[in-house]
Amino acid sequence: MKKILIQLDTDKHPSTFDRIVAYDAGADEVLSYGGVTPGDVRGLVLSAVFTRGVPDLKTIAVWVGGFNVVMGEQILAEVQRSFFGPFRVSVMLDSNGCNTTAATAIAKLGKAYDLKGRKAVVVGLGPVGLRSALLLQQEGCSVTVTSIPPDLLGARYNPEIARQSLEMARQTSNLTIEDVPDWAALERCLGEAEVVVTAGPAGVQILRHDFWAKHPTLRWLVDFNLTEPLGIEGIKPSDDLVERDGKIILGPLAIGGPKMKVHKACVAKLFERNDLVLNIEGVYVIARETV
Repeated sequence: MKKILIQLDTDKHPSTFDRIVAYDAGADEVLSYGGVTPGDVRGLVLSAVFTRGVPDLKTIAVWVGGFNVVMGEQILAEVQRSFFGPFRVSVMLDSNGCNTTAATAIAKLGKAYDLKGRKAVVVGLGPVGLRSALLLQQEGCSVTVTSIPPDLLGARYNPEIARQSLEMARQTSNLTIEDVPDWAALERCLGEAEVVVTAGPAGVQILRHDFWAKHPTLRWLVDFNLTEPLGIEGIKPSDDLVERDGKIILGPLAIGGPKMKVHKACVAKLFERNDLVLNIEGVYVIARETV
């Protein structure tokens, strides 16, 4: 019996990246739907679930993707609400790669070093930054998440987007959120940090080399930005827990390769049972086993 992945994508055109990786991970067929809204979910999911008996439902799984992470979370919730009794299939959320990317980076760091009790600062209120913060907290860190100062964003600063991001971040439980108005305020937040994660938009430099190289407490630096200029000046994208100026660096290319392995491993796991839910916590378990 064929393994069928139902791809529910919030974008107009379903991600070709997600579809190809699904095939590489062992799916026999991928049924792709674009422009999906929460109202579309129940019909798409139940019409698939009812095609096979309960013992065979592990051969069907649902993948939620697309750029809009908030909408993806709503669709994931609707998928789960569609299930009843034993009539359910495994489902995963990875909108804009947020879960697999964050899980891969923090798993690499957490497996190599004991982070318990460390002070961590994540710069960036987007989905990858917030998920990284939650996972660092799970590793035992004391975590603060900050906005990106407008003076670093320059012309790219949008006050309405900044306000929305801050509001959403503050809805995330058990995280300390700091809205920093300028570089001086961010520098104060970084004062005693041992771990820093830069999760800003592409091409925005957040940390200068002359700042982090001389910082007395910083030990580990993680950057997700692959577009020049990098988020952390003076590192290389391929830095894979490399020491530079006395700090351990994890660069974006060193995250991207293992991220693909985690992505494929997660898709394969979906077909092992019919009740697996892979949000950030579930993806992190697989990342710790994979990287």
